[in-house]
Amino acid sequence: MISQSFIQELLDRVDIVDVIDPHIPLKKAGANYTACCPFHSEKTPSFTVSSTKQFYHCFGCSAHGNAISFLIEYNGLTFLEAVADLAARVGMQVPTQHPGSHSTTESESGGVEVEAGGKHLHDDSESASKQMIEVTRAAARFYRQQLRHSASAIAYLKMRGITGATAGHFAIGYAPAGWHNLEGTFGPQAGKAQQALLKNAGLLIENTDGKYHDRFRDRIMFPIVNLKGVIVGFGGRVLEHGEPKYLNSPETPLFQKGRELYNLFAARRAIRQAGRVLVVEGYMDVVALYEHGIENTVAALGTATTPYHIQKLLRQTDNVVFCFDGDPAGKKAAWRALEASLAQLKDGKNVSFLFLPEGEDPDSYVRKFGSEAFEELLGQTLPLSVFLLRELSSRVDLKTDEGRAKLVQDARPLLAQIAGPGLALMLLKRLAEISGYSQNELEDLLKIRRVSTSPARVRTPRRESVSLYQWLMQVLLYDPNYIAKFDRELLAQDDHEYAGEVAALRALVEFIDSNPHVKKSTAIPSVIAYFRASSHRALLEKAGSTTLGWDSDMDLEAEFTGAMARLREMRHKQRMSMLHAKALSALTPEEKQELQRTAY
Repeated sequence: MISQSFIQELLDRVDIVDVIDPHIPLKKAGANYTACCPFHSEKTPSFTVSSTKQFYHCFGCSAHGNAISFLIEYNGLTFLEAVADLAARVGMQVPTQHPGSHSTTESESGGVEVEAGGKHLHDDSESASKQMIEVTRAAARFYRQQLRHSASAIAYLKMRGITGATAGHFAIGYAPAGWHNLEGTFGPQAGKAQQALLKNAGLLIENTDGKYHDRFRDRIMFPIVNLKGVIVGFGGRVLEHGEPKYLNSPETPLFQKGRELYNLFAARRAIRQAGRVLVVEGYMDVVALYEHGIENTVAALGTATTPYHIQKLLRQTDNVVFCFDGDPAGKKAAWRALEASLAQLKDGKNVSFLFLPEGEDPDSYVRKFGSEAFEELLGQTLPLSVFLLRELSSRVDLKTDEGRAKLVQDARPLLAQIAGPGLALMLLKRLAEISGYSQNELEDLLKIRRVSTSPARVRTPRRESVSLYQWLMQVLLYDPNYIAKFDRELLAQDDHEYAGEVAALRALVEFIDSNPHVKKSTAIPSVIAYFRASSHRALLEKAGSTTLGWDSDMDLEAEFTGAMARLREMRHKQRMSMLHAKALSALTPEEKQELQRTAY
């Protein structure tokens, strides 16, 4: 948990323009800044950043948020990672809580470090992390230098069709043969402490007799970069024959291969421009596709696809395409990717699969047939729903009752994981067609909640563009000082027609009451940060976005007073209608007196 006061102070110190501008060059446009939106393709800039409100909004795709949410959506960071990133920029230390007698801190990898005796060495561990980053960066420089002087490594890359420009783009290097090359890069002063640091970074291996040697030897080296742009590990490929063909860095405090994807940091812009990400199996697949102009590609790091991989990818795009070999190993890897995807699949998010001809991988295919032929293959992808049912059906005999029953039972745990109700319903319908059960029978058999297919009731728009509740949300977000004039009694009773808006306005009022330090300049980003996991988030973000176009010369005082008066009148009419609808015998004495007062 990070306190709201810390988030508020952090947003006070950060300028959203400085956060966004390095990623998307902004141009001054009146009181705001504009650019082409990074979250959808457009030629005319509709992405607006307000320095005074510390908020961004796209009038094309409605993307909006504060500095924290920008880093989450653009860089694919978690909330904690985005807060830590911003805090580091302004020299703030993210506070940690130390429950119980043992002080703990939970890392983003999910692990918990505990220092015996209750003393948590936070500063020491932070310093060690920085040192590890430095030695990893130094190792990458060393491998790059060694590549320039290795005729065999250069010849290998040329043989694979990799140009010097592409090798430079990926910072590809070479780990020379020999057992003690890396230690020499740190000079003669490198002692036991330096060796231990290199070991902890996964670069050295300690023998049973306490001596160290290089982990990577005579291998092409691929630096692995996380979403902060930091080198956290390496993948090494043998030049000729040898085992293992690929050798990755071990798990370290910097590197957890189940959470990282090769090339995701560099491919973010290409992924957004293409509207999809292509996930392949190896480093050379990514590099070869880039060489042929296909840049929206990433690779898992010698491990099966994990839910964390899927989460990161779906933060970058709504469309994920897994590309695997057509052999049994490729089908097995694809099925693991499918299983990892199910719980992340909300409606509007798409996962599909491309199986290459047997004996081909993306690297070999694109070198043989070219990028156009490969792009044509992408038109033959299998949607997850098709692959799921096709694979399950291949495992049973659909000609028998027993086989069809087995199909239904095999599908049950998979369908239960799907987060998107629309997709789950479509899969259920298709399963009914294949199995011979009716949809109702399947719902009862699988204990799946039925999804209504009747159209939602559409309310006729009011004459005003927004409701009074939405308008008051906008005013309070634009200037929280109006809370002093807000009549809270108007929110005491529910309004069933606008239940969601009343609840959101009520929550906003409570937030401002509890946080009197919230400033006019940071009200919107503070509210977004606070309500990031709330059901009210969408309404509040929409209200905040609207205020970006407000004119500072508008008579907000008169508008606010008029809105409060109209809301009082509306509430009064609602109250009277409710009382008149009750039977006389059901009225309380107080309610009867209330009706009598309004009759005069």
